[in-house]
Amino acid sequence: MDTTKTPAPNAAEADTQVDLDKSETTQDAAAEADADLAAATDADDAVLSDADLDDEIEDRADAEQPSHVGSAAFAIVSAGLSVVALSGSWVAGIVSERASIAARLELSQAADANAQIAAQFVDPWHTTAMVNGVFSALALIIATFVLALPAFSNPERTLPTWVRSVSWAGIGLGALGVLLFVLMYFDLLLAIPKAAA
Repeated sequence: MDTTKTPAPNAAEADTQVDLDKSETTQDAAAEADADLAAATDADDAVLSDADLDDEIEDRADAEQPSHVGSAAFAIVSAGLSVVALSGSWVAGIVSERASIAARLELSQAADANAQIAAQFVDPWHTTAMVNGVFSALALIIATFVLALPAFSNPERTLPTWVRSVSWAGIGLGALGVLLFVLMYFDLLLAIPKAAA
């Protein structure tokens, strides 16, 4: 029987072996963490680049499609002018009062009843019709301009549906206002009252 003893490992050598094992384990874990971090960064870059690509596509689409702010504003203005022309405006009221006062000042004391009727009612009536006719004509011109603008600037450009609808409303109301102007101004709608002889 061999009684030789194996020398006990030196404590310093054993500690070195343990430290080496720990160092290798730590390096392996660090390498795996770095690999995971690199993979996550690549995935984030891919997602980020897709998001950037989507933003760039949207920016190009916005640049290609012009904004219709001006057309929309003019369409709303035309519809508003049409409504003002049909319902009457303070401008028409002021001008009508001025025409009435001017006609009364021109009357002589010996003016007959028909001249007084003309001064007090007919002249203001015609002046009101004139002002409302001007508003209606402006509304009609602006709405027609809005609808015709794409044909002159870019035939492929189309206006949004609501802008076209408001423009058509402006055209319809403006045409109605112009018709009423003609009927009122030339006394076709209501006959001028006449005093008995």
